[in-house]
Amino acid sequence: MSDTTTPIAGLHHVTAISGPPQPNVDFYIRDMGQRLVKKTVNFDAPDVWHLYYGDQQAAPGSILTFFPFVGARAGRAGPGMASAFAYGVSPAAFDSWAARLQGRTDARFGARVLELADPDGLQVELIEDTTASAQPGAFHSATLWLENPEPTARLLIDGFGYAEAGSERGAGGERLRLELPNAGAGRVIDLWRANSPAQGAPGAGTIHHIAFRARDDAHQDDLRERLIGLGMQVTPRIDRQYFNAIYFREPGGVLFEVATDPPGFDVDEPMADLGTALKLPPQYELRRAQIESALPPFTVPA
Repeated sequence: MSDTTTPIAGLHHVTAISGPPQPNVDFYIRDMGQRLVKKTVNFDAPDVWHLYYGDQQAAPGSILTFFPFVGARAGRAGPGMASAFAYGVSPAAFDSWAARLQGRTDARFGARVLELADPDGLQVELIEDTTASAQPGAFHSATLWLENPEPTARLLIDGFGYAEAGSERGAGGERLRLELPNAGAGRVIDLWRANSPAQGAPGAGTIHHIAFRARDDAHQDDLRERLIGLGMQVTPRIDRQYFNAIYFREPGGVLFEVATDPPGFDVDEPMADLGTALKLPPQYELRRAQIESALPPFTVPA
């Protein structure tokens, strides 16, 4: 096995569920300033959009994806689910984003946090980060809601190279922060335990899974071997067209993915044209007309 002192390079992407696509597209492009990186479909249900947002370079660590369902029932976060994700923004830009987006401002581990809800109620955060740019793009962190954070923390430390970076107790519960040394975007995972019992429900406004970054297939193979050695039930590699993926559920129940950086989002269209045309997995090309007619329409704001 290769060196696994810091085996993960941070978050690769976050995938969530939304209601109809138009409010989702409007919020993330117009309000949050994200780029539409890819218009494609769910590999397992091609009548459902799979929309990818990211920074201008479509870089791993900035990618947020959604499965939009017209008529989807509202979900709610709870134990065993990722409950929020956060973009990093520079301290100098924080006030202007807070004024623009009108969220709730709080403090966490010495940094200001702007807490927002997207059109389906998904918790989105902006966190002051001295290494971040003025524009939300790269992820700062994701929050996992757990009944017992210890087994998850041990997996992230032993399997992915995280280290404990502190804890905070508030009125609602306790937050344990884990951080990767020498990593950039998406280097932080917060483990949240609430004081009061709660129950989650999948649906619009909830996170389906979070994905961590592997440099390439060989790195992913090493990580898979390590995870299996730690008792995880890990899938074989699955080709997702823009990256290769493996999946498993961590001890607290959250669905984890490990995704490779290559081949990247410009494998089937030039970087300048990302997100302008419907790109289908090859197995669905012969059904393009049928698929296009079934997908709910939306327009991309300027």
